[in-house]
Amino acid sequence: MDLRMNYRAANPGAFKAMMAMEQYVSEQFEDKVLYELLKIRVSQINGCAFCLDMHAKDLMKLGDYGDHILLLSVWNEVPLFTDKQRVMLELAETVTRISEQGVPLELYNKVREYFSETEVVNLIMAVNSINSWNRIAITTGMYPGCFN
Repeated sequence: MDLRMNYRAANPGAFKAMMAMEQYVSEQFEDKVLYELLKIRVSQINGCAFCLDMHAKDLMKLGDYGDHILLLSVWNEVPLFTDKQRVMLELAETVTRISEQGVPLELYNKVREYFSETEVVNLIMAVNSINSWNRIAITTGMYPGCFN
């Protein structure tokens, strides 16, 4: 497996811009578990091996979340996840697949039961950020360990 290009070297300004967005978004989340679950689930949907590997490892650093990682793709079928996590995951999936149905008002209202307006914007920004990272990684052929 070969890396198609090192986008960081090819366009350091783009990398710097993405890192600035990532830093801003990550600072908005007190609940780092929630943040990592969001990044893993979106990366699963997009099929990004590099980001799945990175964020699964990041979540494991926060505690014993092996079952969460193993069952994240079927979060709506297991009682492991909290109601707040479930609502966030549903929003993350819906925003990632936004061309399919938009964001239904019913989902938005459910999200607002758990998150303030500011927090909703933070969730949307986090979904946007990881979707961007996934698209960069997949397009440039990144895979786990490619920069080692």
